[in-house]
Amino acid sequence: MDVIVRPTPELSGEIGALSSKNYTTRYLLVAALAEGTSTIYYPAHSEDSDAMRRCIADLGAVLEEDDEKIVITGFGRNPKDVKELNVGNAGAVLRFLMGIASLCPEVTFVNTYPDSLGKRPHDDLIVSLQQLGVEVDHQEGRLPITIRGGNPKGGKITVSGAVSSQYLSALLFLTPLLEEDSEIEVLDDLKSKVVIGQTLEVLEQAGIIIHASEDYMSFKVPGRQSYQAKTYTVQGDYPGSAAILAAAAVTKSNVKVHRLAERSKQGERAIVDVLQMMDVPLTHKDDTVHVQGNGRLRPVEFDGDAATDAVLAMVAAAVFAEGTSRFYNVENLRYKECDRITDYLNELRKAGANVEERQAEIIVHGRPSGLEGGVEINAHYDHRVIMALTIVGLRCREPLVIKDAHHVAKSYPQFFDHITELGASVEWV
Repeated sequence: MDVIVRPTPELSGEIGALSSKNYTTRYLLVAALAEGTSTIYYPAHSEDSDAMRRCIADLGAVLEEDDEKIVITGFGRNPKDVKELNVGNAGAVLRFLMGIASLCPEVTFVNTYPDSLGKRPHDDLIVSLQQLGVEVDHQEGRLPITIRGGNPKGGKITVSGAVSSQYLSALLFLTPLLEEDSEIEVLDDLKSKVVIGQTLEVLEQAGIIIHASEDYMSFKVPGRQSYQAKTYTVQGDYPGSAAILAAAAVTKSNVKVHRLAERSKQGERAIVDVLQMMDVPLTHKDDTVHVQGNGRLRPVEFDGDAATDAVLAMVAAAVFAEGTSRFYNVENLRYKECDRITDYLNELRKAGANVEERQAEIIVHGRPSGLEGGVEINAHYDHRVIMALTIVGLRCREPLVIKDAHHVAKSYPQFFDHITELGASVEWV
């Protein structure tokens, strides 16, 4: 389905942030890896977290869910012998479960999104799993991928962090369950270090001991550990809320977003700092961000590596700033559901934005008077691109049609409901 986004000068109202996708997928996994019953309050519902629900159930976890919580009886270190797993278009879920699947005799991860996840490489994780004695059949690092495991061995492991931190997270979830102690060394640079902090936080809550170096480039993991059954509460999601906050920043607004923890370890919490640097009038207290936008923004320079999933929303705000903004150290945006630099900037140009790209940079020459719009644009099946282009549409003179906007459900199924509640003129067609 497509959406038409019409010019919207004002937004006002209050919403609760959706629950964090990153924390939900991690809590679902550690609950499945525990012996016993865990409870997760306020789990996110999105295509990604639902893919994790589906796959851990296939692997033998028992799930019972109501409106407030999900109760999971785990399979521990003994997942069920399944032949196939379908993660949909969820890259993080695929990578985390490639690690866990190495405890199974033979599992094939099928390719149901050949134009999106099916194009993304996973070679770096495959190389690491092979060091554990796991056999992997693959198509030049891409899906479908068959893992023949059953008895992976710990020891010295290397993993590249140059493309994604998710490969390292996959090893951190797996190695505590192995008989041997493990030492993990990260090669190259490590992208999205802040997300590794979230993985380590969840592992610690689940009773797992991992000794990490300060720079997260080496880890010592004792073997023969057991995940403990626990109770978890999922915090509000900054990556999705970034789009709502940026939309409030570029319009005349009076918007409150609740459930955004001030001391969150989510790197995308930086959206609040960046909007403040852009002179957006806002406050952040009692876990509520209150934006009283006036549509006027200063340009900004920002290292996007720590806040990968908020960068596109920041760029959308910078499109209307009074000057040139630069977002650097963002090359890993190229390896997401689409190339979030080239593909996204091409669509912004169609709407009338003045943007440039480098291999690891996005440069935005702001147009504070707004954009022309009046075009149909392609969001490349990417939830973050859909949300960011919606922000831009609010300040176009003519309506913007966003193709296949239903793919926003990958992370934020209620996005268009929420932004409409705040007054945005959006229509499904």
